[in-house]
Amino acid sequence: MDIDVLGTLSVREQGVSVTPTAPKLRQVLALLALHADQVVSVATLTEELWGGEPPRSARPTLQTYILQLRELIGAALGQGGEPQRSAKDVLMTVPGGYLLKSCEGTSDVREFDRLAGTGYRAMDAEDYREAAARLREALALWTGPALVDVQAGLHLERQVKRLEESRLCALDQRIEADLRLGRHRELLAELTVIVSRYPTHESLCGQYMVALYRSGRRGEALNVYQRLRTTLVQTLGLEPPAALAKLQRAILVSGPIGVPTPATGSGLTGTSTGTGLTRTG
Repeated sequence: MDIDVLGTLSVREQGVSVTPTAPKLRQVLALLALHADQVVSVATLTEELWGGEPPRSARPTLQTYILQLRELIGAALGQGGEPQRSAKDVLMTVPGGYLLKSCEGTSDVREFDRLAGTGYRAMDAEDYREAAARLREALALWTGPALVDVQAGLHLERQVKRLEESRLCALDQRIEADLRLGRHRELLAELTVIVSRYPTHESLCGQYMVALYRSGRRGEALNVYQRLRTTLVQTLGLEPPAALAKLQRAILVSGPIGVPTPATGSGLTGTSTGTGLTRTG
């Protein structure tokens, strides 16, 4: 089974789409697909679909959704010419819940994690060219916001937020790698868009300041800091971190400018309208 969630939901069995059009069915399939090869409990699925006040008919309705998904999977297995497996072998009923078997199929999330992990290890080894290449590959897997076409309940919302944090972390590290490779002018257009989208993301704003300063746009770099400071103070009651204040002072006196690291080490924690970024790998 091939699973894509980094954009629109697409689930294929034997190359045949099993992605339903009905919103509730898509919701169930999305949650099962995100936890492929893991048990998703009936309680979790029920809470995803109906929140804290499920109807009395919740369990039989959920069973109906599972049957409808199995019909799609069964049709795909038939078209794919694999009579050895049934739909129940792919979407299994297990004690307490259901399990969607990927059977060694592809997953864009798994591939993203693999490539990003390779990029992070290259960053740690100071191989910035390799890091930039692998992180760029990882980010290219995203075709839009995760599960952009799926109605999300409590559990899917958490997963979408987690995935977005992972994407931002990879983006942050890829830009840092590019800056260390001297690609500051190439980054300006991209950073202009990114910072306008995440105006309180401290690390990205710092990288934008570096790229502007190294491109001979000192005044604009200082303006980025002032806008960030004003926004942080007015919206969160916070001052920019010490690393960014130090960067601003260095730009003011036209001193040597390195790549800012607002958090400890190369694992970055940024502020992005409440989104914390963590890097693992």
